[in-house]
Amino acid sequence: MSTPTPAVTEQLASLLAQVHALGARVERLEAELAETRTLIPPPEVPPEVVLAISAAVAEFLGHRAKVKQVHYRTGAAWAQQGRAMVHGHRIMHGVR
Repeated sequence: MSTPTPAVTEQLASLLAQVHALGARVERLEAELAETRTLIPPPEVPPEVVLAISAAVAEFLGHRAKVKQVHYRTGAAWAQQGRAMVHGHRIMHGVR
């Protein structure tokens, strides 16, 4: 194997320095995000939303039901379910 040229060695050193700088930046941003998440409380669920959910559950079950907990969720679960439905859909091509 041949030894790397000075230009290649310089490029590798530059890339390594950039990787270390990016790693430090990511660590700083993750720490800042964690601090921000502890300062901002989770959103409260308005009573109107709880009432609407309770009414929907009662209508679906056919009797009066109590909703004991309601949590805000991100749209990620909806998006994942939508993708699963699209990928699971089979399109038939050809002669019928």
